[in-house]
Amino acid sequence: VQLVESGGGLVQPGGSLRLSCAASGFTFGNYHMSWLRRAPGKAPEWVSAIYSGGDATYYGDSVRGRFTISRDNAKKMLYLQMNNLRPEDAAVYICTTGWLGTGLDRTGQGTQVTVLS
Repeated sequence: VQLVESGGGLVQPGGSLRLSCAASGFTFGNYHMSWLRRAPGKAPEWVSAIYSGGDATYYGDSVRGRFTISRDNAKKMLYLQMNNLRPEDAAVYICTTGWLGTGLDRTGQGTQVTVLS
């Protein structure tokens, strides 16, 4: 059972990144999925979530309109397209199973996003 994030990096304000989360070892298409971010000195924040079938999504107020969550159940992949990045978006981004903590039973190690300030 594994979730492996990738796609993080260093970007200037206004830039874009696309995060990916590769799932293995479980029936990915049966699970709602979420993105959580952790930054030093800040409370963990649920960034986005998507239903198992992709027919419903959630975005936190701080990212709505800039981030887009998506998934490909055939490829067992979860994505987070992040546009117009801001310094306050800098964090470790972690993909998890479940909907915003409900039903969470697996997490990845995370991928670091750094936005120059």
